[in-house]
Amino acid sequence: MSEFRRVTDLFSVAPQLGVDDLARAAQQGFVLVINNRPDGEAPDQPSSVEVAEAAEAAGMAYAYVPVVGGPTRAQAEAVREAIIEANGPVLAFCRSGTRSINTWALGEALAGAPPTELVAAGAQAGYDLRALLG
Repeated sequence: MSEFRRVTDLFSVAPQLGVDDLARAAQQGFVLVINNRPDGEAPDQPSSVEVAEAAEAAGMAYAYVPVVGGPTRAQAEAVREAIIEANGPVLAFCRSGTRSINTWALGEALAGAPPTELVAAGAQAGYDLRALLG
């Protein structure tokens, strides 16, 4: 069972989700799941199709924005747009949650959010964003 780490009132991150985590996420009020992990990184991870089906079965929307290495501007903007359109709490995941929070933070920074606020939000969730935004 993955830990959901709250970053803001509307955005949380998690390490790799299993299909069984999706019903729990829906019960906690999440309306959208964003998968930032490319298919096939590890032999035991569920595919994006499996996660999408479990999210939809639990009543949540699903977005697949795979990130390899650091996020690109386009990926950060896609995640930011998905969060805005969700109109409710969003849970993003990758292997450890780091790519997800970095992608979110880059999107917020590109939209003008103060880096100090993003670093503080990341720290509250257990992630160090100073290098990304420094």
